[in-house]
Amino acid sequence: MHPDELAALRTPEGAAALTAATQVLTAPTGGDPLAAASALRTAGVSPPLAAAALTQATLRARAVGKFGPVAGRMFFTRTGLEQATRAVVADRRAARLRAAGVRTLADLGCGLGADTLAAARAGIRVYAVEADPGTAALAAANAHAAGLADLVTVTCADATTIDVAGYDAVFCDPARRSGTGRRTFDPDSYSPSWNFVRALTERVPRTVVKAAPGIDHALIPPGAEAEWVSVDRDVVEAAFWCGPLAAVGRRATLLRPERAANHGTGRAAVELTGDGAEPVSVGPVRRYLYDPDGTVVRSHLVAAFAATVDGALADESIAYVYADTHVDTPYARCLEITDVLPFSLKRLRTLLRERGVTRLEILKRGSALDPAQLRRDLRLRTAAGAGVPASLVLTRVAGAPTVLLAQPVQPVQPVQPVQPVQPVQPVDR
Repeated sequence: MHPDELAALRTPEGAAALTAATQVLTAPTGGDPLAAASALRTAGVSPPLAAAALTQATLRARAVGKFGPVAGRMFFTRTGLEQATRAVVADRRAARLRAAGVRTLADLGCGLGADTLAAARAGIRVYAVEADPGTAALAAANAHAAGLADLVTVTCADATTIDVAGYDAVFCDPARRSGTGRRTFDPDSYSPSWNFVRALTERVPRTVVKAAPGIDHALIPPGAEAEWVSVDRDVVEAAFWCGPLAAVGRRATLLRPERAANHGTGRAAVELTGDGAEPVSVGPVRRYLYDPDGTVVRSHLVAAFAATVDGALADESIAYVYADTHVDTPYARCLEITDVLPFSLKRLRTLLRERGVTRLEILKRGSALDPAQLRRDLRLRTAAGAGVPASLVLTRVAGAPTVLLAQPVQPVQPVQPVQPVQPVQPVDR
């Protein structure tokens, strides 16, 4: 977004256009962009302002999942929203920094300001740096919209030119997109570059670096804690906590705000820690299969998790854990295995027909098979209201291609406390 466009949206006329755009998009015809634009022009909004307002109203609606209700007051770009840290992740990081005694923070590459705002909400004074003038203007506007402008200073500058010596800690989230907006997986193409990031962790003891979840473990700074974070089982980021901020070697953090909201007594966050080098046990397939959360796998804590369910791997290179008993665990999904067989399309087709399976979930690890093609080849019979669901796991056992047929084990739901019945008071007649 151009700074002039942002300035227009922040005028009284722009605010009115944003309100009108939001109302139009939530109306029955809101899904039609031409009808929405026509409605705004009919209301007297100029075409350029109408276009900008409709874009922002659309992005704000999408941003609610990341930022919650405050998204309705923020300003976004499509790329910036895709890259922005979810509020639940940023708030947890900010709380940890605050607990570590951080009172001033340099945020290098602040983007739209998600982590900046979270740190400011935690009471940390933030010096935010963003190289793109338009994005820097949006970050400043978002700090103002959140009522945090007194704790946030946004500067448009190259992060590599900033003197960070006077801050308690540094947070760096290098941009992982090329100049054309395409995602890049080469750390040397990050902005700022990974060489700068690596040197930063050596210059500033208390540094936190946000990285893509698939980052190579070889790039973890020496002595740093490497954390992987998931939100409702979707792995969203890795973070390296350096110097005094490092508490363990590896950490898998699972945030489940939806479960906490739906069940009241459910925990919103759980963590599994270890050094990532725990010895792994290998054995036969057992009654239950545990499919660990992606954070457990990426943090190399599968062996540490297996110990919590008295489980083992059936193939040392496949991150499925097998156990004799079911344990209700937040770190993995549990399936009860009913059949184990070598892969054979004909045998599998016969088995599913005998079991009456018509709805099939296909999972895979360590298999070259294409689940979509396999589903077509199986030719499942479907009938309304008939048949049973099942989970099909494509994997390897002791190096051999193997198929497991299983049923999901439902997690135990927390029991809501029963309110005591109040005695009925007698009524005087």
